[in-house]
Amino acid sequence: MEQRVDPDQLREQFLGQVTELLRRQKARAERAEAGALPDREQIETLLRTRELEALQRGLERLHPADVAYILEALPLDERLIVWDLVKAERDGEILLEVSDAVRETLIASMDERELVAATEQLDTDEIADLAPDLPREVIQDVFRSLSVEEREQLRAAMSYDEDSVGARMDFDMVEVREDVTLEVVLRYLRMLDELPDHTDQLFVVDRDGHLKGLLPINRLLVTPPETLVADVMLREYVQFDPHEDARDAAAAFERYDLVSAPVVDENGGLVGRMTVADVVDYIREAQTAEMLAAAGLREDEDLFASVWTSVRNRWTWLAVNLVTAFVASRVIGAFENSIAQLVALAALMPIVAGIGGNSGNQTITRIVRALAIGQITRENARQLFVKELGVSVLNGLIWGAVVGLFGFLIYHNWQLGVVLMAAMLLNLLLAAVMGVAIPLLMEKLGRDPASGSSVLITFITDSGGFFIFLGLATLFLV
Repeated sequence: MEQRVDPDQLREQFLGQVTELLRRQKARAERAEAGALPDREQIETLLRTRELEALQRGLERLHPADVAYILEALPLDERLIVWDLVKAERDGEILLEVSDAVRETLIASMDERELVAATEQLDTDEIADLAPDLPREVIQDVFRSLSVEEREQLRAAMSYDEDSVGARMDFDMVEVREDVTLEVVLRYLRMLDELPDHTDQLFVVDRDGHLKGLLPINRLLVTPPETLVADVMLREYVQFDPHEDARDAAAAFERYDLVSAPVVDENGGLVGRMTVADVVDYIREAQTAEMLAAAGLREDEDLFASVWTSVRNRWTWLAVNLVTAFVASRVIGAFENSIAQLVALAALMPIVAGIGGNSGNQTITRIVRALAIGQITRENARQLFVKELGVSVLNGLIWGAVVGLFGFLIYHNWQLGVVLMAAMLLNLLLAAVMGVAIPLLMEKLGRDPASGSSVLITFITDSGGFFIFLGLATLFLV
């Protein structure tokens, strides 16, 4: 009885084997050459060893995405050794799966001939995905090797904005005419070697390539074969414009549980299709970019990049954080006399700032998410703003009372408790206002709403919280 192999377990197993093997090979090289890493000739020698041959056979069993996972988990020198073990005919598929930063290191290790051979094996939409990272000479060589139709497809795919439907669509689809029977369609399908991935429907077009309807595979299979395509095709369906935002397409796929959908130009011509695989890739990339942007990071940093590269990637927002910290410190410095007279203020003010920061980040996370899936419009923005203010007022009253009671019990000063409660309420209101305003303003300015939003809201709630609490204390307690 054949035993099922868990792909995740197999991937982790091979990652461990790769790491251990490279560690042993590196130790041998260090003993032989006093610490020098293996050069190109040494790598070719290692390829002939039994261990690496076994590892190479193991890598062949892995999906390109799993090989990409292993490459991303290795430092640069070890990554290139493993990359040399991958069969040349799989290079293109794996380059599509790795992150942009890792792809850059792999491409840099390949000569022009290898890059052309790897790229020529891909579909035109996949070539368009790789094109921004390839040398111009490679793209020109690949372009010359394509058919006229493929050249037009590649030119079209590369002309669209990176986050548009046109840049994400593929051209591998099955087209049929509406005036033929289902039996003819079935005979045509049997002549194909295989159906394109995620084919849940065929596209019905006229002789000029204009989309007339969709023929679901399930209708094709259960309807009498003598029936005309025109009699069973869908005439109402979801379609996309190639210039449409891919984010809107992803939302439509989620809303309508789509597997594939046609992409149609302004003249009604069928130019491609979006599939659930394209959408999943886009969502994954968007989520990764959003997560990094929230911390002020860019996507072009390899996990094992040099120290200097990582420093350059991270210094901007660290500098912004330093400036905001200086501002917050000067706010506190302006109330030094008040703090000196009532030392309890120094112990309590981080509570006001911390709760405000957490509340602001909660609001920003909700707003950024709503913007990403298109739920916020000009009409409902005001209502959303009022709702967040209401949430902050209620939270401010509840948690402000808790904190105020805490201050009273610790310091036996009811006036301090009231000031603490008022400061908490006002800072939560400030957090709500800025938590809604910051992402909406960034969206209006054409910036990524997630980029650095957490840094800004923390700065505002820290500085604002200190100012509000210490200012109220100065007015009413000192």
